[in-house]
Amino acid sequence: MFSGFYNTGIFAYQTLLRLVAPFNPKARQWVDGRRNWANKLQKVAQNTSPIAWFHAASLGEFEQGRPVIDAFRAQYPDYKVLLTFFSPSGYEVRKNYEGADYVLYLPADTPANARQFVRLVKPQLALFIKYEFWYNYLRELKAAGVPIISFSAIFRPNQLFFKPWGQFYRSMLSNFDHILVQNQESIDLLERIDIENTTLAGDTRFDRVAQVMTTKNAIPLAEKFKNNSPLLVVGSAWQEDMNVLIPFLNAFTKPLKVIIAPHEIHDSEIDRWRSQLIKSSVRFSQANEADIATINVLVVDNVGLLSSLYQYGEFAYIGGAFKQGLHNILEAATFGMPLFFGPNYEKFQEAVDLVDEGAAFPISNVAELTLAFTKQYEDSAKAAQISRQYVQRNIGATAKVMDIIQTLLSTGRT
Repeated sequence: MFSGFYNTGIFAYQTLLRLVAPFNPKARQWVDGRRNWANKLQKVAQNTSPIAWFHAASLGEFEQGRPVIDAFRAQYPDYKVLLTFFSPSGYEVRKNYEGADYVLYLPADTPANARQFVRLVKPQLALFIKYEFWYNYLRELKAAGVPIISFSAIFRPNQLFFKPWGQFYRSMLSNFDHILVQNQESIDLLERIDIENTTLAGDTRFDRVAQVMTTKNAIPLAEKFKNNSPLLVVGSAWQEDMNVLIPFLNAFTKPLKVIIAPHEIHDSEIDRWRSQLIKSSVRFSQANEADIATINVLVVDNVGLLSSLYQYGEFAYIGGAFKQGLHNILEAATFGMPLFFGPNYEKFQEAVDLVDEGAAFPISNVAELTLAFTKQYEDSAKAAQISRQYVQRNIGATAKVMDIIQTLLSTGRT
């Protein structure tokens, strides 16, 4: 009965997206990207090498899983890697990712789609990153004898899996051969519903940001902009964040350079933010190296720079925690600096940890940001050391995922 409701919901979701696609760019990308998906899979189907299928909901989950993809390719060079995305924000940015042989949208989780997808791809291994649980795909993979792994997963008591009426959702978890989780609470919750094929592995994002730290790209324009001044990097900013940041920056009188990277690039929004800032500002794409050192605020209007920009900062503000969901704070933490973000951070284990340890500071308004930032401006050494050490001691989840992969592939279940 519940599977019928689930499938009806999937069909309804598809229909809704098709209806709004003419008016919504993201919905249009979601719909257009899945047109003729079976034809796009023919190249995968004609391949004679074994396939490892990695699935990520969006860009953040992809970055989380990327160390495992890289490690898998190095350890299993005979395999081809298929990478799928649910969201356009992941696919459109990483559709040319060289670490995968094939990059596609995941077709909607209908019984027919899942059956045809698994039949065409014939994966030897399926890996789902963090949050993705698709009933029909998991059923088809299980029926085909494909080992299924979830890694960097995290569970909370309020999720449907743990409700008295959550049997249908619990049945999804029983399809996994192994679930590697981020924290002990997740292990305990899964044990309560008799899911015991688990490992406390940690979060592979730590391995990813460690990679970024060692392979960071120099950005000469940013270095000239900094000009040896204290620098605040604002990463993945939304309007709700700027409602607090702009008044704070306008009132802050001590020497400070600021780099602002919006979560989404909208010219009108960037122009509005700049008009509201009292201090001089310039867009990255329009900056002149000759006079960049005299500018106070640099607004990044392209993608792909943020993780490397943190290397120049003494402080970081990470957006999303007022409404949308806190974005990646580890990219900044790995470079060692105090972190600031909005009040809704409790679902993010690393944010909870760093707040508890004294390296991160949640704020709800301009006054709170002013108080917290001013204190760290005077002495940030302790918070910087804590954030850097926190990342270093949590590296290693990728190796644990690879151990489970090796064990499952060696059983010959496929």
